[in-house]
Parts: sequence; structure tokens; C-alpha cells
Amino acid sequence: MSAPASNEIAAIAATIGRDIAGPAAADVDKNARFPIEAITALREANLMSALVPVDEGGSGASLVEVGEAVFGLSQHCASTAMIFAMHHIQVACLVRHERTAELQKLQDQLVAEQLLFGSATTEKGIGGDVRSSTCAVERDGDTFTLVKDAPVISYGEYADVIFATARRTPDSPPSDQSFVACLKSGLTLESTSTWDTLGFRGTCSPGFVLSATGPTSLIFEDSYSDISAQTMLPTAHTLWAHVWLGIATSATNKAREFVRGAARRAPGTTPPGAIRLADLMSHLQQFQETANGAARRFDELADDRTAVSAARFAIMMNGVKISASTLVIEIVSKALLIVGIAGYRDGGKFGLGLQLRDSYGGALMVNNDRIALNTAQMLLVTKG
Repeated sequence: MSAPASNEIAAIAATIGRDIAGPAAADVDKNARFPIEAITALREANLMSALVPVDEGGSGASLVEVGEAVFGLSQHCASTAMIFAMHHIQVACLVRHERTAELQKLQDQLVAEQLLFGSATTEKGIGGDVRSSTCAVERDGDTFTLVKDAPVISYGEYADVIFATARRTPDSPPSDQSFVACLKSGLTLESTSTWDTLGFRGTCSPGFVLSATGPTSLIFEDSYSDISAQTMLPTAHTLWAHVWLGIATSATNKAREFVRGAARRAPGTTPPGAIRLADLMSHLQQFQETANGAARRFDELADDRTAVSAARFAIMMNGVKISASTLVIEIVSKALLIVGIAGYRDGGKFGLGLQLRDSYGGALMVNNDRIALNTAQMLLVTKG
């Protein structure tokens, strides 16, 4: 099966969300299990290589188009959408920064086999600072070894490749980081924790001690500081925002259906929840503009590495992350007030427990306080 056209991927993802991810979402959440059926369907639809250029076998999708696909999935299963989003953050890094024959070979393998990419950017002892590492890449001729004690590895047991950060050499300072593709064939994971969380339970991302070895050509030539600024930070904040937008939209749709039902039962009257619904819709519109605008802005500037590396661009993207992760909580909470006890009950047509629990994950994925501090530091030295 060939890659779908870029303008088709959102519709395909929405169908998978509705027909496959959605029906399994409650079980995925209840049992904190990996949404294997939805990820399998995404692979079979050749959506895992959506960001790879058309002339290299992918769909050549823009970030706007991938964001729409993430949004379509998230309305039905936020865990599936988050996995799809985090995978494409790594794909974006590979597509935009691969410089070696081994990394080009990995991209070809992604297209052919629809691999799943995970990441290990956090590390014990650094307090959530992904721009700092204590572990280091060690080179022996053309081979590297890496041992990283990570409190979270994105769906680590299920990923075919894990992209990890580490100090460039054992003598490098903590901020001098490399980005390394750790292939499953040279990878071992020693479990250090379990995954029993409040929300996003299907992402199955516990801690591991990661031990990896492979050819040094799997180490990106670009520094992680450049990869982070030019690709990882903006694509992460943008695609995460689309996950949260899907959660917020799902909750809003339930609230709207609830109010419309109340109106049908009492013709000629305006239900009490209608005023709250109007307010909720204005917040959702603000959210849509935030998420979609970030994707459009990245697509406009993607080829200008100077512009996407600039502090003012990072400040804007930090604002997207903080705004989106705050808005999702506000919107789901407002929807719960409209629906009332029907939303408070576990399950049922108007149940909002899953959306509420998932909504609180956003502010913790790179803590908002840390991002705000980073923004404050940049504002002190940035003109304009």
C-alpha cells in the first residue's frame, strides 16, 4: 500500500479514531494498556511516515495536516493521539536533521515497515530539565554505547526505535547533548517503575534503564540544542496542543448534545446550561486558533532555520504550550458543570471522567512552571 496523499491523512485518522480507537478507549484506559488495535490500523494505513517527503516514500504532510490527524484521533482516544503525536515529533527530527547514511536508512525503514518511534529525553537526577544530561555517549571506534536511567520512556516496550539524549562525550558539560537513535536490535530496557497514572493511561510510559549500542552513524551530527530549538520544541508544543484540543472538543460536544437534549424536552425555553455553553464555545474557538495558528506558523518558517531558532519563536511556542494545557482543563471543567451529575458518573453517554483525567496531563508534560521560567529568562535578553 502506498502512502496516502497528505490531504487525506486527517480523514483517515478520524475514521480510525471513530471506528477503532474510540470503541477500545474505555478498555485502554481501565487496564492502562497500549492501544494496539489503533496503532496497528495507523500502521496499515501508512500514516506513520506522514512527514516524510513524497519523493522519499512518505506523504509529505505539513505540520498543519499532521495536527489535524492528531486532533481527529484525540476526540476518540487521547492516548492513541498522544502516541501518534509523540511518534511524529521524532519523525520530524529525523526528517529535518538526518545527515548520515545510517539515519537515511532508518528513514527508509520507517517508510517500508511503518516503525513506531519513542523517546527518552528525561533522566533521573536532572529534575525534568530535558536540556541537561548526566549520562553520556561513549564511543569506541565506529561503535557507541549509552546507558540512561530514564523515569519515563514513551511507550518504551512497544517502540521500534527510541531517540535518546545524552552528553556528547563523558567530558562534555550537561548542556552539550547529542541525539541518538537507539534501534531495538541494539537495545535493552530494564524496568524501574510501573505505569498506573491518572490520565493518558494507554501511553504506557514507565521508567527504564536504557542500555543501547550501535554504529556511531546513528548519532545525529546536529547538536541536540539545534534539534530541540528548530524542530522538537515547536513540533512537540504544537502536536501536544492538538491532542488537548481533541480532548476539549470531545467534552464540548458532549455538553452541547446535553443542552440540545434539554431544549428538545422543553420546547420554547432556553435551558440553563445554554449560557454556559455559549461561553464554552468561545473558549474552544480561542483554543482552536492557538493550536492551528502554531502549526501554520511553523509551516511558514520551517525552512528558515534562523527564524525557528530565534528566542522570539521559542517564546511564542512556549506560550502555545502553556495556553493549550491550561485551556483544556478550563474547557473540560466548564463542560462538566453543564452536564452535571451525568458527566460525573463513570461511563455513560455524557461521562467526562476520562476527558477530565487526561486534561490534567498537559501541564505536567514538561512542567508549565519550568517553561514559564525559561520564557522569563528569554524575555530579559530578547528585544522586541
